[in-house]
Order: sequence, then structure tokens, then C-alpha cells
Amino acid sequence: LPSAEVTETHKLCCRQVEQRDPGWKLFGKTPPREGPIKDPKRIQKEYETKSGRAGPGNPPSPRQSVRKNLDFEPLSTTALILEDRPANLPAKPAEEAQKHRQQYEEMVAQAKKRELKDAQKRKKQLEDRCKLEESIGTAAQTWNQEILPNWSTMCTSRRVRDLWWQGVPPSVRGKVWSLAVGNELNITHELFNICLARAKEKWKTMPAPASETESEDAGLSDRESSLELIKLDISRTFPNSASFSRSGGPYYDMLHSILGAYTCYRPDVGYVQGMSFIAAVLILNLDTADAFIAFANLLNKPCQMAFFRVDHSLMLTYFAAFEVFFEENLPKLFAHFKKNNLTPDIYLIDWIFTLYSKSLPLDLACRVWDVFCRDGEEFLFRTALGLLRLYQEVLTRMDFIHMAQFLTRLPDLVPAEPLFQHIAAIHMTSRNRKWAQVLQALQKDQERGSPVLKR
Repeated sequence: LPSAEVTETHKLCCRQVEQRDPGWKLFGKTPPREGPIKDPKRIQKEYETKSGRAGPGNPPSPRQSVRKNLDFEPLSTTALILEDRPANLPAKPAEEAQKHRQQYEEMVAQAKKRELKDAQKRKKQLEDRCKLEESIGTAAQTWNQEILPNWSTMCTSRRVRDLWWQGVPPSVRGKVWSLAVGNELNITHELFNICLARAKEKWKTMPAPASETESEDAGLSDRESSLELIKLDISRTFPNSASFSRSGGPYYDMLHSILGAYTCYRPDVGYVQGMSFIAAVLILNLDTADAFIAFANLLNKPCQMAFFRVDHSLMLTYFAAFEVFFEENLPKLFAHFKKNNLTPDIYLIDWIFTLYSKSLPLDLACRVWDVFCRDGEEFLFRTALGLLRLYQEVLTRMDFIHMAQFLTRLPDLVPAEPLFQHIAAIHMTSRNRKWAQVLQALQKDQERGSPVLKR
């Protein structure tokens, strides 16, 4: 009905309720028989407010404009229904009246059942949230009072490793990451300030923004030219969050500073796409200078350096080691990948480059980082196998194109507990050899020119 007719219809309903017409009932509720009756204008005003209808200072939304020509719909299951026919129409047959009364009672029962189910669901969610917050608080207290003050003696204990697997509380996560990553490079806050000052000078002297192609073509001796790529990339870091956006995000300058300083600290490496995600995760958990120290030491690890310096032979060695454990743990899926010529580089490069911070939800990525800081590079590949195990049934029904699309863009909601259960089920031992031993053996084969690395 047009909006004017809707208003008149609603007023008519209100008027009939006000007159206590026994033919009308409220679906789900019985109208009050005693007490003052609301003014129809007030009822109409409340209805417009609740429904978001247009009024003074409340212009109609596009959706409301579309719906204004549709039939009137009640806001909820509580709505006026006509129990008996009006006096000007013949009465219902007894059988029909009984049938309609039964249908009405069934609708009320279903509505109450839904409301009860929703209430129980909300209660369960609240209880789970309270339990989670309580466990996080207890864990944070344990980390702060027992573990961190005695880090060197407790960090390798079974109890601490078990707590680590469950996830480090956000309040102490930055401190734990810093201690676990370490500072083998002996970087100081003063060195960070020096590198940052150099980056700012370079930015000032740059005549014009360079394109990505021009920056990538720069000589290895002057990778500082990749400084301009940073500005192009920051706004693409966690695009669903405004924290790093160019339009004044709270962490934009911090991220810009860390990446610029690192480019001047390691001009032989320069800035490589993917670094911004790693630096962004560190910024969310550490102060700027400490985040830079952790960032530089993290990228100095053999696996990260191999990927960011694009050491093809070493990258192929890592892929080959990964496939050894892939075949060992998931032989059916491994054979399916081989049959469809889906090689690890198609999906692993993005996962390793960003340490899963781009591929997984941020809170889950941070939990992966927790155990990565504990176990090192091995856990990155174990996580990859856990993801493949989690989605094994789905992947085995896909062809090459759909598998590649799925793995390069994982579902938005990857379940945390099931994923870690699948990661825990992965065995990183092949023929009594652990990850490091397999990787070392493959490196020796590669040096001897063995065909083991040929795909």
C-alpha cells in the first residue's frame, strides 16, 4: 500500500484495539483490557521511530523508498490479527474457526520457541565470552608474574610451551614476540632513528613518485629506490581496516617509518611487497622502535631472507622439503595436487611472504605467529599442511583453477580451534628425519646438482 494508506490502516488497527473490539487479537500477546490507552498519534510516532520510517530530520533511506510501494509488514511476530470475522460478514463455520484457532496457537508456540532458542544462544555466547576473558586474564597474570621475569629459564619448559600453543594473551604478546625473536643483529633505538632520518632525507629528494616497474628494475646496489613503493603499498595493508589508510590512519606514519628505516638499513634487500603486512602486525603489538628491531631480526631468519631476496634455488629447496611432509601426511591430497600440476609455489609464496597475516583473519594470524616465534620456520610449513588438511575434502573435489583460487584466497572465517587441531595432527618427521634434517639433505642434493628438486 502507499505510505498514506499504510498510515490510515495502522491508525484503524490502533482505533479498533482502543475500542476493545473482541474480534482483534495481538499475535503473540493479548492486548491490555484495563488501564489507560495510548494516544493513536503517539503509537504512530513510536512505530515510525522503531521502523526507521521517514519523518522530521529522518529522511527516507533508499531501501525505505523501494519498500514504500510494497504491502505493509509488521515489525515482528507481535502483530494485530483478526480473530473473528467483522459483523458485516457471515460467521466462519465451526470447523474452519477451529482450524484457524489451531494455526494461530501453532504460530504463537513457534514464535515462543524461536525466542527461547535465541535467548539460549545469546546466553551461551555470553558465557563463552566470559570464560574466554577469564582464561585470558589468568594466562596474562601467569605470563607477567611467573614467565616473563624468568624468561631464560622457563621459556623452554613444557608448561610454558603448552601455554604458548594455546595463544599468548594480547597484553603480553609484543613482549613475548620480542624475547622469542631476539636481537642477534644488536639493533638499538639510536640505529633505528639514524635509518629513519636517512629514509626521510631520501623521500625529500625524490623528484616524483616512481612506478612499481621502475622501482623493481632498480639495480641491486641501490634498492633504496624502492622507498617509493612503500607509499603505494601501505594503503593496501589490511584494506578492511582504516588503521593504515593514507587518510590519516593512526598507524600509517608508524608503518611508513619502519619500512623506510628498514630499506635504508638493508639496501641490499630493499622493500619487497608483503613486508608491510609483517610490519603492521608488529606495530599493533609493539612500540615503533621495538617493532623495527623485531622486524629486522625476523626478516634476517634464513627462510624469510630466502624469500625476500628471491633466492630461487633456496626457495625451491623449501618447496621440496614441504612436499616431502605433504606426501607423508596427506598422500591422497598430494596425489590430487600432482595430478592437477598444482605446485607449492602457487599458494605457499603468499603465505610465507606475509607470515599468514594477509591470508588468515588477524586474530588467527597472531596465534600462528605465537607458535611460529616458539618453533621457528618449521611451524610456517606445518601451518600450511594444517590448512590443507582442514580443507582436504573440499580441495579433492576441485580442479586446478578452483584449487588455486581457493588457496590464494582462503575463506574469510577460518575456524581457529579446528585449524589448530589439524596442525597438531601433522607429523613433521619423515623416515625418522625432522624438518631441519630433511631441509639440510635437500640443500646438499641441490649443491650437487641432484634432480630431486626438478619439478
